[in-house]
Parts: sequence; C-alpha cells; structure tokens
Amino acid sequence: MPEIPYWRTEYSGAKTWLVFGALSMAVGTLAGLGSAIHLVAPDFFANISWLEFGRIRAVHVDTVLFGFVTATLIGALLYIIPKVLDTELFSEPIANLAALLYAAGVIIGDIALLAGYTQAREYAEYIYPSDVLIEAALILLSYVAVMTILRRREPLLYVSSWYFLGGVMWGAMVYFAGNAMWHPWIGAEDGLKDAILLWFYGHNIFGLVVTPLATGIIYYMMPRIAGAPLYSQLLGIIGFWTLLSFYAHIGSHHLLQAPIPTWLKAVGIADSFVMVLPVATVLVNFWYTSRGRFSKFLLTPSAKLVLFGTIWYAITCIQGPLQSLAWVQRVTHFNNWVIGHSHIAVLGFTGFVALAGLWYVFPEVTGRRIYSLKMVNAQFWLVLLGLSGFFLFLTIAGLIQGHVWLMGGTVYRSVPMLKPWMTLRLLSGLLIISGAFVGLYNMIMTLKYGEVIEK
Repeated sequence: MPEIPYWRTEYSGAKTWLVFGALSMAVGTLAGLGSAIHLVAPDFFANISWLEFGRIRAVHVDTVLFGFVTATLIGALLYIIPKVLDTELFSEPIANLAALLYAAGVIIGDIALLAGYTQAREYAEYIYPSDVLIEAALILLSYVAVMTILRRREPLLYVSSWYFLGGVMWGAMVYFAGNAMWHPWIGAEDGLKDAILLWFYGHNIFGLVVTPLATGIIYYMMPRIAGAPLYSQLLGIIGFWTLLSFYAHIGSHHLLQAPIPTWLKAVGIADSFVMVLPVATVLVNFWYTSRGRFSKFLLTPSAKLVLFGTIWYAITCIQGPLQSLAWVQRVTHFNNWVIGHSHIAVLGFTGFVALAGLWYVFPEVTGRRIYSLKMVNAQFWLVLLGLSGFFLFLTIAGLIQGHVWLMGGTVYRSVPMLKPWMTLRLLSGLLIISGAFVGLYNMIMTLKYGEVIEK
C-alpha cells in the first residue's frame, strides 16, 4: 500500500499546530528579551533599526499571543474535540492548510514589523496580507469544527466542544472587526470610533478567543486527571453563554480617561465585575470535580500546569475588575501595573493551560512518549518562577510610576526609579526564555527519539 501523505494522517493537523506553537514560544520570548534589554539599556541596539523597541516589542506581543498561545491551544483542541465527540476530525488536510496559512500570517507579520511596517494598533499591528491569512485560517477552522460536530457519534455535546467552536468562530469575527479589514490600507476607523473598536477587539481577542480555547482544554483535562466525572455540565454551559454575554462589552474600561460616552464607561465597569460569574463556573467546576483529589494534580507536569493555569486565572480575574474602577486607574493606568496584569493573563492563565494541553496530548498525536518528563517539569518551574517575578516587579514599578504621577511628578522624574525593577524584570524574563527553549528541545527530541507507544 502507498504511504499516506502526512497531511492526511490522523492527528497531523493537531501536531502541526502544536509544533508551530512551541517554535513561536521560543521566538516570541526571545523577542521579549530584546524589548526588556531596551528598558534597562536603551542604547544597547543603537542604530540597528529592526531591533528598535517599537518594532521588537510588537513582534514579542503578537508572536506570543497569536503564535504560541493561540496556536498551541488550537493544536491541543484538534485532538481533544474528536475524542469527546467520538468521531474523527472532519478534515486533517484542511486543519493542516489552516495551520500553514496561520503560520505564514504570523511570520510575514513579524518580518514586516521588524522592517517597520505596521498598522500601529495594539494586538492589531500585523499588515493586511497577514490579516487575510490569519482570517482565512480561522474561517477554515470554524468550518472544520462545525462539520466535526455535525458528524459526531456522541449525542451529548460536551462543554469542551462548545468552547472550541465558540473560540474559533468568535475568533474569525473578532479578528475581522478588530483589524478593520474593510479598510485594507489603514486597518483602522476614524478618530474616537477607532479607540472604541480597538478596545472592543483588544479585550475580546483574550476573552472570546484564547479564554474559551483554554477553558475547553481545562474541561477536558480536569476530570481525567482527577479520575472523577465533571461536577456539572450545566454549569459549564452557563459559563459559556455568560462569557459571551458579559465579556464582549468590557473593553471600554480601558478608555475611562477618554471622551467616550459615559454610559459606555459604566457598561464596561459593570460587566467587568459581572465577569465573576463565568469565571466562577470554571473554578467551581474545577474545585468540585477535584475535591479530595487535588494531590493528583501534583503528580505530573501537565497536571501541575493546568492547576496553576486556573490559579493564574483566578488572580487575573480578581485583579481585572478592580483595576477597571476609575479611582484605581488613577494610580494604575498607562504604567507597568497593566503590563504585569497582561502577562499573567496571557502567559499565566492561557499560556500555562496551553503548555498543559501540549504535553498532555503530544504523546497521543505523535505516537511517542515524551522524551523527558524532567524537562517538562523544569519548564514548569522556569516559567512559573519567571512569571511570578515578572508580575511582582512590574506591579511594584507600576505603583511607583502611578504615585509619582498622582503627586504631580513628571514621567521623566519617574524613569530613574524604575531601573532596578526593569533589571529584575529582565532577569525574570531569562527564566521564561529558558523554559521556552527547554520545551522546544524536549519537543524535538520527542519527535526524533521518543519511545514509540505500542497500540
């Protein structure tokens, strides 16, 4: 019999997405090192235009968000969803094509950013050709998700399937709208309308794309690691619909100092607090499913990763509503406090869950045992310690900045005070980068030398 082409083999789509995700984590965190060096030694890359802060920082943010987190979550779910639906993925070739289009979009976007071409909007910096490729990939994934669900043999649509379908379909809609793809030459709307549109997008790329994808993985891994049935499928569905109902409007809390309508500010603040409902559904489901069995989440690295992902989720969603209040923002807005918060949201919650999903399903999609569980454990500790330092030092730096400004001090006056904290941030980042490369090396060695699993 002729050998089956790679793109038609079972789980090849999942494997392609996962490999790209691991590569992107290494590249994205390395770009983060470049931007961190700028904050300690601004002239370190003097006269090297493609390494200037405004370029390398955008590469870091977009590669970690789109390349590492989103791609890895999608890769894990392309294995998970057929399992919970008792069927095969509708089309491995389409899943692989989507991965190639998506990877091309990220790579082209990163190269363009280094060359100085950008649409200059937060999380929407990529140029229009990259937008088209990423949008096409998300549309293809939505098609695969819908068709896989329609062909299922399992009558119950398990909660992970809801979150995966929602994540990719909302992703296609949010990405198109947020990048103003109807304006290909500028990728933006006019004036204040664009600020409102941008922060609708800037929050929903997290809340309606990576959050549901990560939540789908949590709901798959929780019961299996705990060795117990899910506490409540209904609670999971309630969380899904309340996430959609409340998260879509909270981006306006980034614009409390801008002249947007007061009612829109009020909606943003109110919905930020109501978000406790969908967050609580995940955490309560997790805790009640795992009660009496939490020790099982300390036995394997992937289990520890998903456990700490939920802990970062809780911290993020306590801090988020509080910093949406105007009197809190007087101290925290426009400074490093917000950068610390965004890191625990992206790398802490969704990043930890992405790594958990990666190492949980990778043996299944490759047919090989993980080359070194000790390396997975080392990656867990490196990223955990690095991110904890990041969060602590950036929070302190933000409070210093905020109080200097609140007391009438200038930005120039606050900058020298940040030097030790930016240095500690850099050192913490080195731990995260080390974790990314340890994980990439472990993946390569698994593909080459991992013990073949007998079926």
